[in-house]
Amino acid sequence: MDMGGGAAAEGPKCKISMLWNWYTIDACFISRQWHVRTIGQYAGTVISLFFIMIILEYFRRAAREYDRRLIAKYKKAGIRDSQDDIAKLPTGATVLKPIKPTFLEQFIRSFFYFVQFGAGYILMLTAMYYNGGLILAIFFGAWVGYFLAGSDTLGHVETRDACC
Repeated sequence: MDMGGGAAAEGPKCKISMLWNWYTIDACFISRQWHVRTIGQYAGTVISLFFIMIILEYFRRAAREYDRRLIAKYKKAGIRDSQDDIAKLPTGATVLKPIKPTFLEQFIRSFFYFVQFGAGYILMLTAMYYNGGLILAIFFGAWVGYFLAGSDTLGHVETRDACC
């Protein structure tokens, strides 16, 4: 029966710092289970965060494309006003009606938001460990992800040369 003063080997402790650091071995992020014990695990963490950011940017693009698809669907369906309302408008005036998505459409849009918010929150918590490698992976992942998936946000140019 061991009645000693607690001299049992507990193993390496987590290194956590709220100041800028470059800890690799024994760094812990978010929980004790995310305890980086080797250089390979640290490299895997950095690479994973880089690709999570790229995936997040593609997911954000998918949400934008889904919204565009809904707008096109509602435009094609032609949201109609009553003839009385149209008669009251000045000649050449247009009416902008808000688009009210169906329950399923809004559920899907909310799921896109849920994933974006959740991933962003976890990434922000990870960045708050002020580990230089992780922060650089997040920044460069966002840069590469936006470069690859963000070209759709520039806008549109009206032209008569383009056709269907």
